[in-house]
Amino acid sequence: MKSPLDRRVVRLAVLCAALAPAMAPVSASAQAFPSQPIQLIVPWPAGGGSDTAMRLTADAASKRFGVPVVVVNRPGAGGTVGIKEAMSSKPDGYTLAMIATGAIFAQYNNPNANSLDEMEPVVFFGDDPSAITVNLKTGFKNLAELVAYAKANPGKLKNGNDQPGGSSHVAASMFEKGLGIRLTKVPYAGFAPTVQALLSGEVDMASIPLPDVIEQHNAGKVRILGVASSARHFRAPDVQTFSEQGFPVISGLWRVIAAPKGIASDRLKILEAKFLETLSDKEFQEKARSAGFLVTPRGGADAKKRWDDDDRAMYPVFLDAGLVKTRQKR
Repeated sequence: MKSPLDRRVVRLAVLCAALAPAMAPVSASAQAFPSQPIQLIVPWPAGGGSDTAMRLTADAASKRFGVPVVVVNRPGAGGTVGIKEAMSSKPDGYTLAMIATGAIFAQYNNPNANSLDEMEPVVFFGDDPSAITVNLKTGFKNLAELVAYAKANPGKLKNGNDQPGGSSHVAASMFEKGLGIRLTKVPYAGFAPTVQALLSGEVDMASIPLPDVIEQHNAGKVRILGVASSARHFRAPDVQTFSEQGFPVISGLWRVIAAPKGIASDRLKILEAKFLETLSDKEFQEKARSAGFLVTPRGGADAKKRWDDDDRAMYPVFLDAGLVKTRQKR
């Protein structure tokens, strides 16, 4: 006859055996991820700043993950096309997207855009300050000259920017409000074609981030009149900030890698940890800096706080400018 202790041992063994099949797949899933290539969708054309930043990231991250991280360009509608493809995919961690500041505006202006609530931030990459850059034929040497001309000739200056909802389109709107001018906004599919339009004289000026035009500026092909940041950019110490020239305007682009809502927490933690390791690596930081990017890696929680803070700050600007066309902010 079995003692009470023996019977308890038997029952415990039976319980463990029953639970083992249910527990094993969870553990195996966590350990196996990732077991196939990770697709990183960049919602802009190849050759632009976001594409360059994410290709640098993908190359370095592939070594950390042990599987290829593959950049796929899906431009269109101010970034909306690529973001929607990523956020509509299975939330298994194998399809991610680069989200930029323009996603804040797109959710209020484009009925096809995803809201920020439909995205799960993984890691914060860093900021690029916006700038005003002009074609040399304009003759402008500083912001005061441009502003004086624009006020005397409303709408005559053609500004190159991305599609409505994109970060440089938003920057142009911020510049109009902050500088008291009116521009004719000419949309392009991304920063690379905007630079080409600026070089050819198709547009007079552009409102894209400084790193996307610094090479052309240094080569004497275009002129950056000012950078909309709190301090001068390390790649262009000769270029004054807007504030130094008497125009207290701050505008810029941040980049975040995000996953579709609903991703399992264990996979999200793995993605966050590996990307943070990648972006914090000294060798990577040096490569990114030489390409013009100041990388300030932060985790998903900090990334969400940043886009929530900017959402609250920028929404009144969009509302005042009559740019809110779809959903209203609650």
